[in-house]
Amino acid sequence: MKIHFVGIGGIGVSALAQYYLLNGHSVSGEDVVSKGEIIEKLKEMGVNISKVDSCDLVIYSPAVDRNQIKIKAPKIMSYPEALGEISKKYFTIAISGTHGKSTTTAMLSLILIEAGLDPTVIVGTKLKEFNGSNFRMGHSQYLIIEACEHEASFLNYHPDIGVVLNIEADHLDYYQNIEKIRDAFATFESQSKKVIKNVPVIDDLKMNVPGLHNKLNASFAVAVAREIGISDEVSFRAISKFSGTWRRFDEHIYNNLIIIDDYAHHPTEILATIKSIREKYPDKKIYCFFQPHQHQRTFLLLNDFVDAFNQSLKIIDKLFLIDVYDVCGRESKDIKINSQEIAKMVEGLEYIKKEDVSKEINEADVVIFMGAGDIYNLSCDIRKNVI
Repeated sequence: MKIHFVGIGGIGVSALAQYYLLNGHSVSGEDVVSKGEIIEKLKEMGVNISKVDSCDLVIYSPAVDRNQIKIKAPKIMSYPEALGEISKKYFTIAISGTHGKSTTTAMLSLILIEAGLDPTVIVGTKLKEFNGSNFRMGHSQYLIIEACEHEASFLNYHPDIGVVLNIEADHLDYYQNIEKIRDAFATFESQSKKVIKNVPVIDDLKMNVPGLHNKLNASFAVAVAREIGISDEVSFRAISKFSGTWRRFDEHIYNNLIIIDDYAHHPTEILATIKSIREKYPDKKIYCFFQPHQHQRTFLLLNDFVDAFNQSLKIIDKLFLIDVYDVCGRESKDIKINSQEIAKMVEGLEYIKKEDVSKEINEADVVIFMGAGDIYNLSCDIRKNVI
C-alpha cells in the first residue's frame, strides 16, 4: 500500500511512518520543514520526502488543516485516528497526562524490553536505547504509546491499560477551562479496560535522572509493569539504567560548561526542571534561556508563568526570555503577548534576543535551553561554537 504522510517531520507522525515502512508499505511524506534530524533519518530509511498527487492512504498531523489536503486518496486519516486503528491489533498501554508522558513511556518501554516482552513503541522523543529513534518495532502483542490530550486526540484510543499521570490546565485554546480537560480525561478513562492513576512515589528507586517528578514517572512505569506481571526486580533494574531522553534534561558537557536541552514549556514543567537542575548541581552558576511556546498558551497561563519565573529566580542565578514561538495554525489574531512585556512583570527576569544569547553564557557553569519551539536549533548552534 502507498501511504503518504502530511507533516511527516512531527515527532509522532514520523514514528508512525516508520511503523508502516517496516511493515512493508511504500511510504512518502511532506512537511513545511524540509530539513532536520527526523527528516534526514527518514530519508536514510528509504522514505521519499516529496509531495504526491495520489496514494492509497493519507495520514496527516493534527497540526495540519485537513481541508488543505488536495491529494487523491480513498482514505484520509489524522495521526491519532490512524494510531487508534493500529492499537486495536495489540495489547495497548497508553500513557496520558499533562506532564511526563514521554519519560514514562520511555521508562516503561525499557522495563518491558528488560523483561523480554519485546514491545512496539511510539514515543514523543528520541531514545538512545532505540538508536536515537522515537520508534521501536517489536514482535509481541504489546504496544506502548503516548496518549496526548491536545484537541482530545487520546479519545481515539481504547487501551487495555490507560495511564493518567496528572491533569492540569493546558491547551486552553481548545478546552477553554480545566473542567472540560477533566471531562476529556474522564472519557479516556472510561474507554480504558484498566486505569492506573494516583500512584505513590516509590522512594527506594535508584535513578540516573534527578527530580521528584522523574521518580514519580518511574513509579507509574513500575505500577504498569506490576499490572502485567513483571517483577519489581526487573523493573528496578531497567529504571536504574535509564539515562534520560532527547530534550528531557538532555546534557552535553564541553570542558567546564554543561549545556542542557529541555522540552519544558508549561509552568509546572519549568519549575520542576529548574529544581532538578539545582538538585544535581547545587554549587554551580546556572543560567536558563526559556522560549515561551504559543502566544495563546502564554497568555492564558500568564499568572502561572509569572509565578514559575518568580520561584525559578530564587533557585537559579539568571533566567532569560527569548521571543515567543509562533505555532502555525494555532494562534489567535486577537491574542498577542511578547516576552519583553512578560520580563517587566518579574523582578530579575531578563528579555534577550536570540543573537545575543552566546554573549551571556560565558559566566555560567550550567546553561539550560528550555522550550518546545525552535530553541533547540539555537542550542545546537551554540554547542557547535563551543566545540
